[in-house]
Formats: sequence, C-alpha cells, structure tokens
Amino acid sequence: MERKRLVVSYSNVTPEVLEAIRKKYPLGYNNHVIKVKTKGDDFFFAITVDTEDASYLVKVPVKVDSKGSINDDDNLDDINDEKESEEGFPDNDPSVDPED
Repeated sequence: MERKRLVVSYSNVTPEVLEAIRKKYPLGYNNHVIKVKTKGDDFFFAITVDTEDASYLVKVPVKVDSKGSINDDDNLDDINDEKESEEGFPDNDPSVDPED
C-alpha cells in the first residue's frame, strides 16, 4: 500500500507529525525549508516529513531578513581588496625573512 501524500499547515499538525519533525530536524528546520510553487505566481514554504502511514509537506512560516543591503556584494569586494593589498607586505609573508 502506498503512503498518503498530505499538505498541512504547521499550526495544524498532529502530535505524531510534530514528533516526527523533532526527530528529523533535531537542530531545527531553518536550513531545510523549500519553496513550493502553486498556481500562478503563488508559493509557500514547507518542510518534508514522513510517518508510517503518510508523507507530509508541512507549510511553515518564514521570516525574511530585510536588514540586508542590496549592495552586500560590494562590501565583500572591499574586504577582498584589503586582503590582497595586505599580502604585498613582506612582514605578512612567512617565506620572507625581515632581516634580509
């Protein structure tokens, strides 16, 4: 017999499913959330979990980090530029003896 495939909201899961979530994601499910597209441009976020009789797609609430800057990549370039410029100094190079 094939397992049932169900979609359920996290707020409506049974204690059995909640326990299965705790076992599968003991450190939390933050890094395991998937984006599920529905009709049109709609979507929701979910995690997967299985029990003996069903496979669940559990809808979970997601908080989007809006503190990030659009130019975050620019900040990384600045850090990389600093590292490259520091590499040119002899005292940072272990193969160069400062007394030479």
